[in-house]
Amino acid sequence: MDTAEKQGTHQKALSINLDGTIFGSFAEIGAGQEVARWFLRVGGASGTVAKTISAYDKEVSDDLYGAGTRYVSKPRLQAMLESEWQQLLGQLAATRGSTDKFFAFVDTISARNYSGTNDCHGWMGLRFLQQAGGQASEVVLHVNLRDSTNERQQEAVGILGVNLLYATHHAIGNPTEFLASLFEDLTLRRLEIDGLELSGPAFEGWNRQEIHAFLVAGGYAEAVVFPDDGNLLPPNELLYKRALVLAPGRFGLTDRMSAELIRTTLAELPTQELKESKGTLGLFCLSPESGRDELRTMPIGEIVGFVEGLRKRGYGVMLFRAPELYDMSAFLNRYTKLRIHFAVPLIGLVHFMINRYQNLPGSRLEAIARLFTQNVRLVAHPMTIKELEQYVSDAERSGWSWESVDGKVHAEDLHPPKPVDYLYKYLLSESLILSNNANSRTLADSGT
Repeated sequence: MDTAEKQGTHQKALSINLDGTIFGSFAEIGAGQEVARWFLRVGGASGTVAKTISAYDKEVSDDLYGAGTRYVSKPRLQAMLESEWQQLLGQLAATRGSTDKFFAFVDTISARNYSGTNDCHGWMGLRFLQQAGGQASEVVLHVNLRDSTNERQQEAVGILGVNLLYATHHAIGNPTEFLASLFEDLTLRRLEIDGLELSGPAFEGWNRQEIHAFLVAGGYAEAVVFPDDGNLLPPNELLYKRALVLAPGRFGLTDRMSAELIRTTLAELPTQELKESKGTLGLFCLSPESGRDELRTMPIGEIVGFVEGLRKRGYGVMLFRAPELYDMSAFLNRYTKLRIHFAVPLIGLVHFMINRYQNLPGSRLEAIARLFTQNVRLVAHPMTIKELEQYVSDAERSGWSWESVDGKVHAEDLHPPKPVDYLYKYLLSESLILSNNANSRTLADSGT
């Protein structure tokens, strides 16, 4: 969509009202009727709004859409969408079906409660026709609300809903155009879209995996997950109260990302953590923003290719917008309070200590503090001297030394140059860095 054609939320809602052929219903639960309100207040609403409803009471909602699902969930949204669509067609198809492009808009949202203790997120869906009497297309998306007040979150939901209805009629030429229109007048500080499903003739030929990856690469989400079973769930559903092991890596260097790192680390998780969790989960994790310019412009197809290659190794992949471990762990802490374990080959530990983190005012010390105050452990897996020397450049190696035990170098066998050596020994002694080998303290020994 050309920059000159961009319109504000008010203009978008008004243009749809004045279109004369777009007609449908709104059903919203949990954050007011913020989407419908835009169309009701800008004028000309009778040209667009057939009905608007807000079934806040649980018994009323169950009577309308069926019981047995969580109220803020994809199944509840789909039940709402199907019910509203069938009702719309049943009431209006005979009289307006030959002229109107019908739509049913629904959302179910958990906006900030009075105490500020809930997970602020929701589901939004739209079923619509591109031509009167044609085949329906559908958009289902999951959002995280990041504003600090209920009022601001409601406002963001309203903007997103108007954008969605507008984009499906005016910005559907390709995925990039569609997502840019969908996110207009919003930022990641306000709202994230970390799950998006598109179906029907309006989206024919669009690649589901590439769109999912583009939510991160395009700046619409902090992270998305590609589970090992291929079912693209939003992070909050997959990560909730899980005991997590993540193996971080870089694009183009996935040969160092071994499933064995995840498997053996999962096998050594403390028993107490497993009792408190809803199960374990191992994932590879990557970020397009690795600091290497060529990767920042990597085609989305190549990103998906790397992701799919990793998934074939038996574990899912988490794609993060931010490249640093402390940023990744901050995101993960939204959904689990259990300890997070990053399983890294020894070279990853070396690079973690070498990095001066010049983007932070407190450089290396601030990075370490940010990471380990978030209940994180780095689990370092041994490497041979040959492997270690292969990946450590001469410049990086300056001042470092190591020796091998049984042909391998373990975390306790590394010796950084002073004064970093003092810091490194502290992290080891406090079990913030753990060595994955039988001759040193195990994860279980490190306690909770």
